[in-house]
Amino acid sequence: MKIDLIISAGDIKENKIIDKTVVIIDMLRATSVITTAIANGCREVIPLLTIEDAMEFVREKRENHVLGGERKALKIEGFDCSNSPLEYGCQAVKDKTIVLTTTNGTRAIKGSEGARNILIGSMLNGMAVAKKIAGLNNDTVIVNAGTYDEFSIDDFICSGYIIDCLKTITDVELSDIATTAHYIYKSNEDIHGFIKFASHYRRIEELGLKDDLEYCCQKNIIDIVPEYINGRITR
Repeated sequence: MKIDLIISAGDIKENKIIDKTVVIIDMLRATSVITTAIANGCREVIPLLTIEDAMEFVREKRENHVLGGERKALKIEGFDCSNSPLEYGCQAVKDKTIVLTTTNGTRAIKGSEGARNILIGSMLNGMAVAKKIAGLNNDTVIVNAGTYDEFSIDDFICSGYIIDCLKTITDVELSDIATTAHYIYKSNEDIHGFIKFASHYRRIEELGLKDDLEYCCQKNIIDIVPEYINGRITR
């Protein structure tokens, strides 16, 4: 099984992902939000590209829908929740549909629609994602959402962590960039000391969201893998 990596949503090319298994990573914070919401019993997550699309989706069916997301890491005016996974607890999301739009993560999901499978990955469910990849036994591309179409340290080291989990389960053939991501993780297994240099990390820290950072950096606290199929993410 071959493992490759794409460094940002803006770098997704159809020929790279067609018929592959894709894992979307936006650990700070969209894929951590999605994984948490699904684990806490939401019915589904609908990722959309624009604020207008999200507002229109819930216009006639506001009941049992939660509008969530961010722009520039800030809560969108008129939305129920921001992009903090800590806002998506059982009380807020159980049996509800989350309609989510974010700066980077939802673009990466929608941009990967030519893949055979689209899985949602984070530090929170890294081992579960690795087991799912191994079970599918298909060439896999890890797609980093990145930050405004630029390389993101946090997504990259999370990719390395999932690759490390995968290597404990099965034999894999890594591309050069996947090898580099794995090397970076193995050299920085306590990831806080490394990702503090990430621009996105600093932005969230500046906004006083330290609890989000602590939460999103936890390894293997959720044993499910959300999957995007036909416009909807479910467990």
